[in-house]
Amino acid sequence: MPEPSPVPIGLRLNQASRAVERAFDEALAEAGGTVPTWLILLNLKIRTPGNQRELAEAVGVREATLTHHLNAMDARGLVTRTRDAANRRIQVVALTEAGEAAFLRLRDTAVAFDAQLRAGLSDADVARLSELLGQLAANAGSPASHAPPWAGLADGPPAD
Repeated sequence: MPEPSPVPIGLRLNQASRAVERAFDEALAEAGGTVPTWLILLNLKIRTPGNQRELAEAVGVREATLTHHLNAMDARGLVTRTRDAANRRIQVVALTEAGEAAFLRLRDTAVAFDAQLRAGLSDADVARLSELLGQLAANAGSPASHAPPWAGLADGPPAD
């Protein structure tokens, strides 16, 4: 009888990724947010991009997609958009007081979710997992130089 073939690593990674993504989506939804909202709020806090184009690049979405999310966030009172005085074609995005509160709520949710994922893993396990995921991304042809939209979060929460 032939040995069963192992599950291809890409399939296993995809399954794990989807499970984690669904759980993170649910955690953020319970806190009143979504992944795009979280990434936009996070980038406005830790990077303070100067305009929507820079924000779209930092979050990793197209400007049209960002505009869709910003429209919804503006309607909820989380952000403001104003024209740059020096260049009226540029819109500057800023957090409102409600946006600051949403950021704190979603930050706490993201930190708690990360702690949940790390349960049972040593620091060495997490470091090795990070190395392995980086190697898989490189093997798939992903550019290693692109910083993820949450870079800096692990350095600790921003001052409130």
